Amino acid sequence: MDGSGLARPWAGVGTYTREVVAAMLAARPDAGLTVYTPRGVEADLPGVAMRTAPSVRLLGRHLLWPLGLRRSGAHAYFSPAGSLPLAGPGLPAVLTAHDMAIYRNPAWFPGRQWLSVKVVVPRSMRAADAIVAVSSSTARDLAELFGVDTQRVTVVHEGVSPSFRPLAEAELAASRERLRLPRSFVLFVSTIEPRKNLETLLDAWGRMAEPPPLVVVGGWGWRHEELRGKLERLAGRGVRLLGAIGPEQLPVVYNLATVLAHPAWYEGFGLTVLEAMACGTPVIASSASSLPEVVGTSGLLVDPADVEGWTAALERVHGDQQLRQDLQARGLERAAGFTWQKAATATWQVIDSVL
Repeated sequence: MDGSGLARPWAGVGTYTREVVAAMLAARPDAGLTVYTPRGVEADLPGVAMRTAPSVRLLGRHLLWPLGLRRSGAHAYFSPAGSLPLAGPGLPAVLTAHDMAIYRNPAWFPGRQWLSVKVVVPRSMRAADAIVAVSSSTARDLAELFGVDTQRVTVVHEGVSPSFRPLAEAELAASRERLRLPRSFVLFVSTIEPRKNLETLLDAWGRMAEPPPLVVVGGWGWRHEELRGKLERLAGRGVRLLGAIGPEQLPVVYNLATVLAHPAWYEGFGLTVLEAMACGTPVIASSASSLPEVVGTSGLLVDPADVEGWTAALERVHGDQQLRQDLQARGLERAAGFTWQKAATATWQVIDSVL
């Protein structure tokens, strides 16, 4: 298995890699799983053999590592991070496709990823024996962008960790005080970058008649300079920048929030909205890409370009306790259907199919 995603353990691919590998071992404890990580990257995956991949630039990953894989005696290769070595792993290969955002709108990203975008990913999509797509939206993108035969693609939704659950008020009181969070607030959770569309949320929030505090959780990504200045100007007028926080604190913040607002232009899956629903937090999400697939009828869906629509949705949820309770109940029921155990079982079935 390719463990390169573990280099960013809090990012989406890092979370996916950690959770799906652990669940795959739990599903088949007699399977021998070996995860190769970049040098210096460690992960707590009991029962999984951890190895360091060759670190020589380009040649290490794309030539030296495949040579080692061919000699390993393994039966199959699985890449949770969505790519194959250019030389090929020399084994029946399955990869997971997360999102094709960079192909849909290159302007959302920095321009230093030529080899990956133009060569590695397209060749990987063509060469893999089978592809796991984390949503039907991603599966459609694979067909449209790379001409991938739908027979090679299986949609396997991501899961949500049991740590994301409703917490008792007694558990939350100390955390509210420690984090200095208000009694009622709108929550945004994401790396701050163009694709996540925080700009629309700020504009919509600012149009509310009596806007509650807006708490922004997440580190700085790329192309955020103008937005950063705007956020800093709003810091004294109801916007609170909490920064990046560890996954152990996220369930608490979700539980304390009045509503999660997720206006992203594009998501391959949308783990943030699933985590919030699993915590019993009402959700307003973008109606674009995969998010309607995850949210279903358990949250409010709004066009990511519709500022007035976002303002109206925020006003509705913030001002209607009955609506919040309804969304909470529907979200909990919806989230219960997404488990890493289901994802692992389905992923094993895909690997079995190429063997």
